[in-house]
Amino acid sequence: MKKNIENRKDVALLVESFYAKIRKDADIGHFFNDVIQDWDEHLEKLTDFWEMNLFGGKNYNGNPIEVHNEVDKKFDGIITSHEFGVWLNHWFATIDELYEGENADTLKRRARKMSTMLFMNMFNSRV
Repeated sequence: MKKNIENRKDVALLVESFYAKIRKDADIGHFFNDVIQDWDEHLEKLTDFWEMNLFGGKNYNGNPIEVHNEVDKKFDGIITSHEFGVWLNHWFATIDELYEGENADTLKRRARKMSTMLFMNMFNSRV
């Protein structure tokens, strides 16, 4: 039986395991590898983000909409719903490999909503 996501350490393991897959992915890895200069810093920031989403708190300081729109501009608007789908499939698979329970389900739901919102905002910001 897998455990539920209970604390920051669990979130950090999820984020690190997830991005290890993303970095190697043939469809979307290059977007991340071309943009992210400091992976340790990025993983810490994303751990803050997902910890905040799951447990509350104020450690996260960032603007995901702005960041994703900048990435989309850098790649001339070629990011589609396909790339977000690949991202989401890796997220779900990583959660399922490591955890189960209410918090795991919550992070799946929130990621699905977030990916839709980010893509739609990115699409709508293209001029």
